[in-house]
Amino acid sequence: MPYREFLERIRRLFEGPSEHLDLIAESLAKGRLKQPIKPMSDQELAIAIREFREMPASPSAIEKLDTELSKDGK
Repeated sequence: MPYREFLERIRRLFEGPSEHLDLIAESLAKGRLKQPIKPMSDQELAIAIREFREMPASPSAIEKLDTELSKDGK
């Protein structure tokens, strides 16, 4: 499945614009994130997204994101 179709499937599970979804889209477009070999069901995907959104970002994840964003800005 092309990543744009995959994104559209994920987008339907979000209630509106989302910073998380934007990061997923950018990572897929730049090849830093790969689609799963065996896609989840819509229910499994919805549960995973809900759990992901509820988890606080770890200090190392924030540091990595800061590093990546700093690279793009230069």
